Amino acid sequence: MNELRRPRSGRVIGGVCAALARRFGWNVATVRVLALLSILLPGPQVLLYVIGWLVIPGETEQSPIVVPPAA
Repeated sequence: MNELRRPRSGRVIGGVCAALARRFGWNVATVRVLALLSILLPGPQVLLYVIGWLVIPGETEQSPIVVPPAA
């Protein structure tokens, strides 16, 4: 399993659903649909999403892959 980090690419809003999907090996579309359906139920789902957005760290920039020149 990967560590819990919001990805730099593939986000829709804040990357919380993508982070959870990658962390647990789930399909990101399924997590997004479940998140949208949960918003229809009464409860603090939107507040939890915002808290996740603030608490889950984003991915750090990865250095580009440097390919040595051919000899």
